[in-house]
Amino acid sequence: MAEGTTERQHVLREEYHRQTARIHWHELQTYYAHGSVIVVSPDLSLVDVAVQLGMDNTDSFQRWIATGEVTGVNDELALAWYEANTLLWAVVAAPWVLVQQRDVELSM
Repeated sequence: MAEGTTERQHVLREEYHRQTARIHWHELQTYYAHGSVIVVSPDLSLVDVAVQLGMDNTDSFQRWIATGEVTGVNDELALAWYEANTLLWAVVAAPWVLVQQRDVELSM
């Protein structure tokens, strides 16, 4: 991997990690209405997915989409989260908001 690429990944990782926060689903309704929310499986690192998005790594995303580890929010899930006002981990990787439902703390 090129030096510049490694450095960019490191910078993005630090940036996304600092911006990752817990947020209730009700606060994400505008983003959901715009189709900008992406669900990340708890089996993946939310920050790693954001970094790969920032690096425009289409190979990783194609694989994650194919396995269902990264998906859009379907109406059934959105309704369940709305009714429970679910607390999610989230990070903005513009123009997307990546969300993840997990009970453990994120690590770098």
